[in-house]
Amino acid sequence: MKNLILTVAMAAISSGVMFAEDPAPKPVAPATKPAVIQKRKQVQQKRIAQGVRNGSLTAKETAKLETREANLNNKIATERAANGGKLTPAERQQAARRQNSISKDIEKQKHDAQTQK
Repeated sequence: MKNLILTVAMAAISSGVMFAEDPAPKPVAPATKPAVIQKRKQVQQKRIAQGVRNGSLTAKETAKLETREANLNNKIATERAANGGKLTPAERQQAARRQNSISKDIEKQKHDAQTQK
């Protein structure tokens, strides 16, 4: 019986030491700025597609919104290319403002009186 208790105690101690020696978990990298811009772009594209599917956006409204999205995407790509793949804080802020503007227009166009025929 003493041997059994001694064996269990040694196993518990050795397993506790093993856990104590585990390195701390590595911190998870925070969300990168390009991922935020990319996510907003995807969400806005889904909103436009939803408006087309349910008939709340006309072809003309859709074309205008898509053109604005494409222009913003091209501008972001050009600015990233000029800065080694990154946007400056001022460029990120400008992109966010333009995305906000497009988002407001999507909302406005989806809820106006015009619908697909």
